[in-house]
Amino acid sequence: QTQDPRLQYSRAPPSFFVYFQRAQSEHIKMSKVSRETLYECVNAVLAASKEKNRKFTETVDLQVGLKNYDPQKDKRFSGTVKLRHVPRPKFSVCVLGDQQHCDEAKAQGLPCMSADDLKKLNKDKKKVKKLAKSYDAFMASDSLIKQIPRLLGPGLSKAGKFPVLVTHNDDLTSKVNDLKATIKFQMKKVLCLSVAVGNVTMTDEQLVQNVHLAMNFLVSLLKKHWQNVRSLHIKSTMGPVQRLY
Repeated sequence: QTQDPRLQYSRAPPSFFVYFQRAQSEHIKMSKVSRETLYECVNAVLAASKEKNRKFTETVDLQVGLKNYDPQKDKRFSGTVKLRHVPRPKFSVCVLGDQQHCDEAKAQGLPCMSADDLKKLNKDKKKVKKLAKSYDAFMASDSLIKQIPRLLGPGLSKAGKFPVLVTHNDDLTSKVNDLKATIKFQMKKVLCLSVAVGNVTMTDEQLVQNVHLAMNFLVSLLKKHWQNVRSLHIKSTMGPVQRLY
């Protein structure tokens, strides 16, 4: 007999909730980067971008150096987290949809492709590669997502852009905004990684919230948490590096 998982919490002893709250508060305290350092670095990045006004919106990246990690032996981690504010406003999403989703996408001014459009690519590696490069992410209808490997081959997966599932119960606009606000940490063969956590048009408060969330999420993915972190920096596209840790 399967038990409703919600009941497990309602029957948990009071001490469980005290422990859970304490664990959460300790996780927040556990951050080795103080609030002052965070604001100091974020304001330095924003000030530097104002001094030299670029003709484009600079992205702010979190750059991470790892230690005590062997990419060959240790399990490579991978994880996604949704930030509070969209880091890259120009992040483009293409909908690979059935008729209903394509109509919705067109009405909202979103780029879209139907199954027929995908068939026209004839699994041509160059065309699929070009498609993968044209957009930052893809969403696909539940009826179409299973056909993607058959229609396009492994091109989108190789580019790390396999579509995210979208159903008819989902609101397309909010799903696209969720996708725009989501960042991915993925361990490759080297001990450093970089992810976009914001841009220079944000306020310092918005940028601090995003950096804090991204930083703590990354640490939670690591085997020995902060003991695996060699360094943390933030920098805008053309600006100087600011050391967080």
